[in-house]
Amino acid sequence: MTGRRSLSTGRRHGGGSGDAACPVTALTGPAGARTEGVASSAGAVPELARPDGAEPAGAAPGTARLARAARRRDRRVYWRAHPFLFALLAATRGRPVRRIGRTVLVHDPDAYHEVLTRLPLDRTAPGTTGGAARSALGSKGPGDAGVLFDQEGGEHRAVRRGLARDLGTAGVEELRTLWRPLLADRLEPLATGGTVDVVALARELSGTVVCALLDSPASPRAVAAAAAEVAAASVRSELPGPPRPGARAAVARATVRLRQLLGDEGDDALSAMVAVAAVNTTVAALPRAAAWCADAALWEQAADDTLRRSLVGELLRVTAASPLLPRVAAADGAVGGCPVRAGDRLLLVARHAVGAHRADPDALHPAPAGVARLVFGAGPHTCPGAALARALLEDLLAALAPYRPAVVRAEVDRRAALPGWRTLTVRAGVLR
Repeated sequence: MTGRRSLSTGRRHGGGSGDAACPVTALTGPAGARTEGVASSAGAVPELARPDGAEPAGAAPGTARLARAARRRDRRVYWRAHPFLFALLAATRGRPVRRIGRTVLVHDPDAYHEVLTRLPLDRTAPGTTGGAARSALGSKGPGDAGVLFDQEGGEHRAVRRGLARDLGTAGVEELRTLWRPLLADRLEPLATGGTVDVVALARELSGTVVCALLDSPASPRAVAAAAAEVAAASVRSELPGPPRPGARAAVARATVRLRQLLGDEGDDALSAMVAVAAVNTTVAALPRAAAWCADAALWEQAADDTLRRSLVGELLRVTAASPLLPRVAAADGAVGGCPVRAGDRLLLVARHAVGAHRADPDALHPAPAGVARLVFGAGPHTCPGAALARALLEDLLAALAPYRPAVVRAEVDRRAALPGWRTLTVRAGVLR
């Protein structure tokens, strides 16, 4: 590729993601909230259960049964890796907004949007995405470049302009010339009865994109592995409770490894932010979407050039790669009628805001666009990598659809920063 413009020259211009796409601390619980024992009272993460088992109007026989099977598999990435936290969210989702001490849990889409667009937020507070990213990635202080999530005002707008050039329509089409041949090559074993690990494929795809964006000569697989370790180590270091011995040192080591791979110098942590955000959200979302298509028999829709784009939006909605967004209020205000004080912690439950816990993906009757887009945030910090994410998933589904693959092995990644699979092995069903 030609030099990847603003992300790779001079003062690098930001990360591959916005309010909804950084995995750092995305799964930490509300500050001071106790989660012990919640699972027993809330059940096995009941917010993931479908409220009714009836067939949708006009659905083919068995559609609801297949959808339930897909949902059962997908919920494993939550309750096997983060059971107490998600049980807490299940127990509190009966109200659009709920306060627990100084923490406010937000489940309602309107309130979720209100927080991200109207309430002043402290983007450098400990425990928030911006604060954790700044700490984990080695950003040194308020005078340095920042890591996108901790920026406001003119600095943030300048970063967004750079990202618009790299991740806009032309930039995504240029990146497609790299990942489409890779997809074709890595999926070849399906044509001869072999298997493919979609997680390994997603890692390579995300690493390839990151290396292209940053003009890095490093191995895409090595970059993806290092970026995943930074996010996982950061989440472990930010978990509620007593400090874990060696946790901070593990984050520092992982960050040094990633920045060395990317050729980072000085205090600029933005390129590391690109890698961490892009790799972890891609590796979380793509395999889960593929599994849902296989289990719910959605390959006909994936093969349809007209329906595929709608299906992509629906799959990104139900997988909600960053299901929780931790924030801190910078000023007094109100959210969904609930008073909020400066310093209150806000836990924005993206999964509930977009209805991922109750509405299955339906390309023929998709959720309203304004709701589905909330998985990418809202307002000036909306994820700038949204178009990239949609294009990657669209091309993955188009490449997989002719094989109608089925899942033959799936193992939850218990260490990952975001809910996802460690392994998702598929084999071709009926070739078409």
